[in-house]
Amino acid sequence: MSAEKTMAKETVKTKNMNDLVALCKRRGFVFQSADIYGGLQGVYDYGPLGVELKNNLKAAWWRAMVYERDDVEGLDAAILSNKSVLRYSGHEATFADPMVDCRDCKSRWRADHIKNGRCEKCGSKNLTDPRPFNMMFKTTVGPVVDEESYAYLRPETAQGIFTNFRNVLDSTSRKLPFGIAQIGKAFRNEITPRNFIFRVREFEQMELEFFVEPGTDDEWHKKWVEARIQWWRQQGLASDNLVAYHQTAEELSHYSKATVDILYRFPHGLEELEGIANRTDFDLGSHSKNQDELGLKAKVMENKDSTSKLTVRDLEANKEFVPFVIEPSAGVDRGVLAVITEAYTEEVLENGNIRVVLKIKPHLAPIKAAVIPLARNNEALVHKAESIKRTLQSLGVGRILLENTGNIGKSYRKHDEVGTPICVTVDFETMTESENKPAGEETVTVRDRDTMKQERISISALPEYVRKYFC
Repeated sequence: MSAEKTMAKETVKTKNMNDLVALCKRRGFVFQSADIYGGLQGVYDYGPLGVELKNNLKAAWWRAMVYERDDVEGLDAAILSNKSVLRYSGHEATFADPMVDCRDCKSRWRADHIKNGRCEKCGSKNLTDPRPFNMMFKTTVGPVVDEESYAYLRPETAQGIFTNFRNVLDSTSRKLPFGIAQIGKAFRNEITPRNFIFRVREFEQMELEFFVEPGTDDEWHKKWVEARIQWWRQQGLASDNLVAYHQTAEELSHYSKATVDILYRFPHGLEELEGIANRTDFDLGSHSKNQDELGLKAKVMENKDSTSKLTVRDLEANKEFVPFVIEPSAGVDRGVLAVITEAYTEEVLENGNIRVVLKIKPHLAPIKAAVIPLARNNEALVHKAESIKRTLQSLGVGRILLENTGNIGKSYRKHDEVGTPICVTVDFETMTESENKPAGEETVTVRDRDTMKQERISISALPEYVRKYFC
């Protein structure tokens, strides 16, 4: 382990997307979906480490939104959406991007992505006029295919929350203000998916719909913007890379009174990571019957199909009203990309070698600790390492990996690249001590990912050391 004495003398963080994509494939974070058949544009699969990172990010969001608050409930609504839901929400009429065709190379692009009026593929200016393209995926339900049998793959998770508002309210007896949180898949038929997992056709959202009394919405909107920026900082994103952008009146969605986008400096530029919108009473009002009786502030389509009033009662005034909604909505995939971008570091060591290390927050790390027997063919070392692995795994902090490769240097470098916070090495000194000390009093070498410092810790003290590291 003498090679570990070389320390980093310089640190350079990359903003090169190619480096991130290569790391993600090489180490099993993200793969192109169906790549043995040439892939499917805008669709990706998460590999062994990617699924761990993704699940850890979702778990951190769920803890912050649901477990650590006393005013939020959870939900998992269906992916298939009744067509009436998306008709009255406005998606059928408005959920569209402007599309242009290149008359020369026949490629298609989002009009707002075209630079200098030129096709991104061939550079031609011979483009069609922009026209709207509805991005929702339509499918059929049941054995008969006709105009009455279709449904949609949901383009967002929010509408399932709104249509379940009355169910959650009645089953939990919640009072305003309160929220409903959901993490789930959504689908958008993007014209031009791009920038790796940033803009894709199948993705996951982490959304909260927070219901408040009209008149308190501006205050709550501000609070949620501040809370969400702070949360992303806790996930390791640097304040300098986060920007709060207030959308102009021309940029607002049809349902929004005000929207603040949390932008992050991705390798391809400053782009949206999360949006916090004040949706007013638009959504609950859109899905309510007898809208004319409710005095809605939002302009909505007259709903002749709904069976419910999605309202709450003001006991003092003895009247019903439709709550306003504050919506923090973040993309899981964009969050994963931001976390990897922030954590990816290249260090120049004193000996001139380059060390690639993913300095990810421990609670997000795909592998929490690697237990490494110094020699792969030494039965005593391997047996002791397996025992330590089982003990640490039982702590419930996350995945503990037995790394039995027999090459300690390569094992350290591998776990640097995938962001494993600590490596526990079972060496010959451990086994020598086993001959003279009771079980558990032997020592192992614990190596810190970021500093590369190593220290000897007794096996009996290891569980508490690891628990404090991650809790």
